[in-house]
Amino acid sequence: ALRDAKQVDGRGLELDPVRVADAVSLGLPVVQGDANVDLADYLSASFDFVVMSQTLPATDRPDKVLDHLLRIGREAFVTFPNFAHWRVRSSIVFGGRMPVTKLLPERWYDTPNIHHVTIDDFRELVAFRGYHITGQWFLNSGLPTGPRIANLLAEHAVFRLKMG
Repeated sequence: ALRDAKQVDGRGLELDPVRVADAVSLGLPVVQGDANVDLADYLSASFDFVVMSQTLPATDRPDKVLDHLLRIGREAFVTFPNFAHWRVRSSIVFGGRMPVTKLLPERWYDTPNIHHVTIDDFRELVAFRGYHITGQWFLNSGLPTGPRIANLLAEHAVFRLKMG
């Protein structure tokens, strides 16, 4: 949609070769790669914006991946499921098990998420790295949630970042 409606020159990096083939068959410029290692190969300031959607918790070193995102892009959008959402907490406290939800559909043993990040954890990392949050959106069942109580009520977080 961005390419067709706004003439955006977008590029994609995808780990799964089947998803790469599907994207390429639709005419999208996507290459197979691993954000854990391949972002280091991009030149600094290569892009106006970079987007990492739902992938950060599955990376080996989210802090290093975030550093690369903000090195290669002027700004970055980062989205992730919030592991501090009240349903996640309730599942652990009352059920004694890791949650299985719409945003977290895998069980603990087959999830790609190796870092269970919360909104407050992410804010702390961003501050520690000296990055600046230029926008933040929090969603619960697709509806906006206020930033003050987002760590408890938001299922999904979207952050817009730039260098400090």
